[in-house]
Amino acid sequence: MASSAAIGPATAPAFAAPSRSFGRRRIIAFVAMVFGMFMAILDIQIVSASLAEIQAGLSASADEVSWVQTAYLVAEVVMIPLSGFLSRAFSTRIVFVASAAGFTLFSILCATSSTISEMILWRALQGFIGGGMIPTVFSAAFSIFPREKQSVVGPVIGLVATLAPTIGPTFGGLLTDAFSWHWLFLVNVVPGVVVTTVCWLLIDFDEPDVSLLKGFDWAGLAGMAAFLGALEYLLEEGPSKGWFDEDVIVIAAVVSAAGGLLFFWRAATARNPIVDMSAFRERNFWTGSLFSLVLGVGLYGLTYLYPVYLARVRGYSALMIGNTMFVTGICSFLSAPFVGRISMKIDARILIGLGFTLFAIGTWQASYVTKDWDFYELLAPQVLRGVALMMCMVPITNLALGTLPPQRLKNASGLFNLTRNLGGAIGLALINTMLNDRTDLHLSRLHERVAWGRQQAEETLANLTQLYAPLGSDAALAATKRLSLLVRREAIVMALGDVFLALTILFLCLVPLTMMMRRPKQQGGGPGH
Repeated sequence: MASSAAIGPATAPAFAAPSRSFGRRRIIAFVAMVFGMFMAILDIQIVSASLAEIQAGLSASADEVSWVQTAYLVAEVVMIPLSGFLSRAFSTRIVFVASAAGFTLFSILCATSSTISEMILWRALQGFIGGGMIPTVFSAAFSIFPREKQSVVGPVIGLVATLAPTIGPTFGGLLTDAFSWHWLFLVNVVPGVVVTTVCWLLIDFDEPDVSLLKGFDWAGLAGMAAFLGALEYLLEEGPSKGWFDEDVIVIAAVVSAAGGLLFFWRAATARNPIVDMSAFRERNFWTGSLFSLVLGVGLYGLTYLYPVYLARVRGYSALMIGNTMFVTGICSFLSAPFVGRISMKIDARILIGLGFTLFAIGTWQASYVTKDWDFYELLAPQVLRGVALMMCMVPITNLALGTLPPQRLKNASGLFNLTRNLGGAIGLALINTMLNDRTDLHLSRLHERVAWGRQQAEETLANLTQLYAPLGSDAALAATKRLSLLVRREAIVMALGDVFLALTILFLCLVPLTMMMRRPKQQGGGPGH
């Protein structure tokens, strides 16, 4: 997904040379793959605005229905790095077609679920098999397209990777309001069948190497599944369960640590490790993965924070939140061609620095949030975020993946995409924890200011009591409850401001680190030359 010349005009990244001629057949196949990736990423967030409807439809508890989201994420994060090995062993065609077909099948089964247990099972399998589509598209973009096409291909993939999670809640809310929650999954069926068919007929990018299956590293696979699955669960559930106050979180941490030790040991010693970690020896790859990790915070963390404000403070419905948040998607869409063009002329590291600076400016503006902010007050931060996502995504991917040799692309693509997802999970965990802690802190401070004897507090309570006078003897109680809610609302707003300020500092810290990346050494040349 990167722009080939996202570095200076006199230099070009060492893109993997296409193995065969470039033509219309490959364009159609790649477009189908990108659409499949869009479905897989969209489904991360599409149910988030409709969990209440799913809960009611399946007679589930609040704890149970949260697993509709968590099961998908836990399973997907295991498949993403595994997809590189599978693509080398079975070919891009087999892996992508199997992923698209399986994703479609499990979408149907999700829609026909009659119990919450069935739904969680099918969602886990949907996330696992669908996760294979995401990194496969990234690696294919660098291996099949000539260098001069990367300025178009990069922004397209970047747009899909950023737009899908942004519009997911909006699209899901619209489907549920217009039809029912079942259509959150049924909407995948027709596109899934088309993508599966087109990819089966047209993908011819590479050949399988089944010899890799000899001595398959089952121990490494088990270690990776335990490490990533338990880590994702820990990050998803930790904030709501008080972290290590709950035994289940402690167990998840132990399982993740043990799985990580096994996985990294096998990665270093196995003849054919399940994941080849050698790409991290390249400075551009490990620094690009670091930037991708923080980019995940900006992508998923802010997609979470703004709806929290709009729902808890402004009282917006899911559809109203979606309409407000859609600004980010529009700005990403409109800025994609611009980013693709300027990436041909500007050093990629400058673009990355500008992107994280825009992120920081947007979150700094948002740190002044008040209870009265509405669409227009949130407009500038969202515009900046939409543009920043494209300015970061394209050159980061270009420098991280575009300079690797062809034999490392598939594994590296899985690892690179994993960092973005983990960044989102880590970011959400830290955001939720900080939001809870700062809300409690501000509540305690505000309670001191509204205690008896404080003139302003007593005047406010008296005014509220007068407002609720028609309730008679219950007026004083209603006024007290109302005052308590007002205090809590203010505490939440102040906590949100603190979180936005912390994110501002995080994004600014990334700007000077862009100089750690190397300019690619290869001059001129590239695929297609």
